[in-house]
Amino acid sequence: MQTFTHYFLHFGFPLLIALVFFRKEWKMAYLLFLATMLIDLDHLLATPVFAANRCSINFHPLHSYYAMPFYIILLFLRKPFRIIGIGLLFHLLTDFIDCLFLYTSCKECLATSPALDLIETVASWIHI
Repeated sequence: MQTFTHYFLHFGFPLLIALVFFRKEWKMAYLLFLATMLIDLDHLLATPVFAANRCSINFHPLHSYYAMPFYIILLFLRKPFRIIGIGLLFHLLTDFIDCLFLYTSCKECLATSPALDLIETVASWIHI
């Protein structure tokens, strides 16, 4: 379920956002949403590059708390920057949901996660 949810939120749901909110230019919006997946290039800086039990939030530079305000600022600019900001923030939300899935199945896997406090706070709010 976690894998399906992760990839649906990365690829399927952005298509729905593009179709609903950017109806006239949905193709361009969807392509921009897909382009925001390039944020994952920061995973190449990690060793190992992929770790199944790693939460990317606040671990990778482009997934950090320091990068998020820049993505929020993009929301207040004109298109296409607004669409890019939406895509980047939605990407982070998707990755955070993935962290919550991991937290429910393996709390000890996230013991050293830089986002552990945030994950535990949100988990307590939604009772998981």
